[in-house]
Amino acid sequence: MSKYKPGDDVGPLEYWPFDAPESDYVITHGAPKIYGRIDVGGPGHTTRCGIWRCTKGAFECTEQGDELMTVLFGRCRLIQHDTGKTIDLGPGDTVFVYDGKRVTWDVSEDITKVFFGHKADGY
Repeated sequence: MSKYKPGDDVGPLEYWPFDAPESDYVITHGAPKIYGRIDVGGPGHTTRCGIWRCTKGAFECTEQGDELMTVLFGRCRLIQHDTGKTIDLGPGDTVFVYDGKRVTWDVSEDITKVFFGHKADGY
């Protein structure tokens, strides 16, 4: 169980630029910025968990790993390109996304989530 609850302060986060070629980021609206922290796992591991924050704006990306996430604060709409399914997320909402899926993150309020990811061949 996560030690974080909706609205909790998650501590310091690092700026994560939109420069991972495997994610193929495309900013579609505004000037979103991403910040995060990996608390467990990371490069060379098959699992990782941490905190992710994004400012207002929208971008497309290819998800890197199967990921279970819970929103701590803020709001966004997640659009799954293969199905067209749209999911509105806010504090306390949890969603699962699959490795390799193309999605759009449309962030209407700066959002922070806690996440647990798994990638069979490692990150």
